[in-house]
Amino acid sequence: MSVVVGYVATAEGDAAFETAIAEARRRAVPLVVVVAGRASGFGPRPEADPETIAAVRERLALQADLMSELVTASRGRDVADDIVSAAVDRAAELIVIGLRRRSPVGKLLLGSNAQRILLDSPCPVLAVKPG
Repeated sequence: MSVVVGYVATAEGDAAFETAIAEARRRAVPLVVVVAGRASGFGPRPEADPETIAAVRERLALQADLMSELVTASRGRDVADDIVSAAVDRAAELIVIGLRRRSPVGKLLLGSNAQRILLDSPCPVLAVKPG
């Protein structure tokens, strides 16, 4: 069992990360952080940059009492697929994602990773917004 969180270096990603840490502690299970690069319009999502990966590793190192694993999202693959796959592979009991406000046109043109995760998830999904 585990808690899986999708992380992108944004305010929404930070909110999801902090909530996932709290949920993993509360449930006494490992935390799996799926790190993705920031999408910049159309085209495949880039890999997470080395600075973001290093920052996530540092944040996890501060959680000495929490078992954790860092997974980088695959370049060009849909991040929703990577998050759901991580949840399936690690028998997750919860997925945590950050939500951001999008216009109706933005949802139509770009699709919604959050919606795909909600529909394809093998476990409950907790969606959070930054404070």
